[in-house]
Parts: sequence; C-alpha cells; structure tokens
Amino acid sequence: MLDQSILDQLKGIFASLKSNITFAVEHQKDDEKIEELKAFLNDFSSTSDKLHTTYAEKTEGGLNFCLLKDNHPTGIAFRGIPNGHEFTSLILAVLNTDGQGKNFPDATIQRRIKALKGNLELKTYVSLTCTNCPDVVQALNLMSLINPNIRHTMIDGGSAQQEVSDLNIQGVPAAFCNGESFHIGRGDLGMLLQELEDLMGSETDDNSEPIVRNFDVIVVGGGPAGASAAIYTARKGLRVGLVAERIGGQVNDTTGIENLISVPQTNGTQLATDLKKHLATYPIELFEHRKIASVNLKTAEKTIAAKGGEIFKAPAVIIATGASWRRLNVGDEAKYIGHGIHFCQHCDGPFYKGKNVAVIGGGNSGMEAAIDLAGICKKVTVIEFGETLRADTVLQEKAQTLTNLDIFTNSQTTNVIGDGTKLTALSVKDRQTDVEKTMEFDGVFVQIGLAANSEVFKGELDMTERHEIKVDEFCRTSLPGVYAAGDVTNVPYKQIVIAMGEGAKAALSAFDDRLRGII
Repeated sequence: MLDQSILDQLKGIFASLKSNITFAVEHQKDDEKIEELKAFLNDFSSTSDKLHTTYAEKTEGGLNFCLLKDNHPTGIAFRGIPNGHEFTSLILAVLNTDGQGKNFPDATIQRRIKALKGNLELKTYVSLTCTNCPDVVQALNLMSLINPNIRHTMIDGGSAQQEVSDLNIQGVPAAFCNGESFHIGRGDLGMLLQELEDLMGSETDDNSEPIVRNFDVIVVGGGPAGASAAIYTARKGLRVGLVAERIGGQVNDTTGIENLISVPQTNGTQLATDLKKHLATYPIELFEHRKIASVNLKTAEKTIAAKGGEIFKAPAVIIATGASWRRLNVGDEAKYIGHGIHFCQHCDGPFYKGKNVAVIGGGNSGMEAAIDLAGICKKVTVIEFGETLRADTVLQEKAQTLTNLDIFTNSQTTNVIGDGTKLTALSVKDRQTDVEKTMEFDGVFVQIGLAANSEVFKGELDMTERHEIKVDEFCRTSLPGVYAAGDVTNVPYKQIVIAMGEGAKAALSAFDDRLRGII
C-alpha cells in the first residue's frame, strides 16, 4: 500500500529505534476497512524489526489501533487510517514513544502537563486533507506520553461521519475532553494546554520552588517585532530571554505574504520557521508556550511571572505581544463558534462546499477569504461596516469578476441566529436607513481585524481607548525600562515589515538607555 520510496525513507527514520513498539489493532470481524488498515500497518511495520502489529476482534466500536511501548499502553490511539497529513503524526508518535522525538517541550511545560487534574479522555476529529489538524494531534499525543492520566485518540472524520453529524462538528480539528468540546481549529501545544488548564484545572504544588531566571533584557512575544527585538539585543552582547506563547505569533495564521521587502513571496508558516531559525543563530534563551500570569513593571527590576512557576527578571522589558483576531461581540457568537462561525477559511471552508456563506469584513483578510470561498461555495456575501471596502485595489478588482460574490457596505452585524446546535442566519442593519433584516447563511467567516494583546499590562502602562500600549518615537512606554513594539502598540499600520522595524528600534532604545544609566 505504501510506495517503496516512502518505505525506504521510513527505514532510515526508524533505524535507531530502541523500544519495541506495537500497533494493537481492534476491529469488528466484518469491518470493511480492516484489510486496508492491515495493508497499511503491515507495510509500515516492515520498515523496522522494532515495529509490530497485532490484531484482535471485538463486537462493537469503530476500527482503531493504539500504540504500546514494550507492551505497555502509551495513551496514543488512531481511529481510521492516518494517511494524508496525519501520516506525519503517526511517524512522530513512534519517535516520541521511543524517546527520540525532537518536539518534546521543556521541563517547565512538562510540569504543567503533569499537573492537569483528573483522567482526561481526549479525542480529535480530523480531516486527512487538513493542514492544521496534525499540529493539534501531535500536541495532544505528546501530552499523553508525558501524563499517564491522559489518553488521546485521533479520529478520521471521514470514517466517523455519523459521530461528526451527531456532535454537529462543522470545523476541524475539533478536540474533545471527556466528551466536552474544548478546541476547534488551528492550535499548538501552548494554546491547547492553556485550554485544558482552564477546563480541568491544575494540581498546584505549594512546596515547589518557583524557577527564577535573570536577564539583561526580557522580550515578551515571539512574532516579527519580538524576534527582531531579541536579535538586536543579542547583537549588543546582552543576555536576552524571549518569552512567547508561540514563535511567529499571529504570522502563523497568515497565508500568502507578498509585501515583505526583498522576499517576493512566502507564507506565515514558513516565515515563523525562518524567524525561529534566525533566533537560533544568536545566544537567545527561548521560552516558548508560556502564558504570562502577572507582571510588575514599576520597580527598577521588572518581573514577568508565567504559568507553571517561572519568574523572569530584568531591568528592561520589551513588550511585543502582538494582536489577536477580533470577534463580533454580539449575542450567541461564542455559542456558535465552530458551529457556523469561523475565523479561518482554509481550515473550515471545505465544510461549506456548495453552500451559502458570509464573510464579515472588507479589508484585505476579508476579501482574500471571500475570493477563496467563492471557488467552492455556492454564494459568498461580504458584509462591511464602513462606507467602502478597505481591501487593496487588486483584491477588489478580482472580487468584481466573481459572479457568486455579493458585497454589502454600510452594514452592521447585530446578532447571530441559530437553532441551538448551529448558526442559521445573521441580523444585519443598514447603517444608512437603520433597517434591520435577517440574512440566512450556512456559515460565517469573521475577518474584522485585530485587537491588541495587552490585557496583562493594564494598570501598569498608559494605553489608548483601543487598549494599545502608548509608545513614543523611540518605542518607550510610560515607564522607564519598559518598551513596546509592533501590533500591541499605538503605532499606525499593522504590517510585518513595520513590526520588525519597531522591534529593532525598541532594542536599540533599551541599549541606549542602559548606556546612559537611565536603566
């Protein structure tokens, strides 16, 4: 079933396996997919004498297999055949089970994972064509290996269509914990861990000592501004720690990038990878998947406290926490997120093939989403609050050529309407006439811009009405020794190239203030 070239590559990958890893298959006698799975796993197992496959019949339940390490459960299981993008998830599951994976989190993150309360039965419903699903599957598989009270099953939605229908899943990846939905869409280890901590709680160890880390400069945030600030600081010979939820930040959710000068064309995933590679060329201490719990910026020595008992201290802090997608903030919006309301057309657009959808927002992101969706949906309606579209001319011109795309300007979304399980319509008000009408849709994609990630700094720094951190032309904030750069600030034009420049400026200002004895 597997191509010979793939089998040859797997032989090289698994050549150094030390543990005996077994794929323990359970299936019903007459399962129509069992022969296909047997062919797949037998081929896969043939690439190493450390890989084995066993089969056992059962009377009910879907076709699945779990991973055993030296005949002991790992907590990792797959329901369906992990082909497509999930093939990598299976390879990593084997390597991580053997202890050879390169993507294990550091000791602090592992401590947080081990502290999750209770027994967690995790399930992730995926599409084998989804490019974002493997990130969630691989992160939850890692958690299963780290915490023996966690079990995780990847479920191919195409092989479990009745379940998908019963659970009203309209977007993938869709992750459940003990039967309760806790995550839909793109995600990484840090995000998923935070959501599980919020849902299940953590066992705190009152006797454990906090981990204190001291630096010359702390950079908070790993997007273009944060990466630039860290690199410029390191180039000055200062000890710098970069604390971030994820390297790349919001860039990870961006598709085509064609305006980063000297780079004619790239994408968000590639740019985030490039940022991490560039950071690795300097003596920068990187702390990824961190969630900031509290800050104290008003003293000479600044303190940043992260969940998990880490405390970062330095006389200078550069804030580059960026921004996140805005929500509509109307009734029942939260209820229907993942059940008709979405933020990524690439992840969830395929669920609306041949259907009627809306895109809220007429900026570049909104028009790009509308054009993408018009290729697969029956009809796309763009709803823009302003008098005119804000997208680049080239996007507007492209939209005008599409016969199944309608645009409504001066239109305000006032409410989300659903039947209790999924969205069915929007209430939209004409801002010129104040007439409100109900517009029926199968799905809605929200693309209304970004909101500054500044919540944890409230009460510490001066901010605008939009909760952006106020900075001067040197990226200095209202407190000495505290600087800010990029989309979290009041600097106009939220662009990657601008954020990079602002990050460099903040680092140079911090160094200059250090030389002058200001900090």
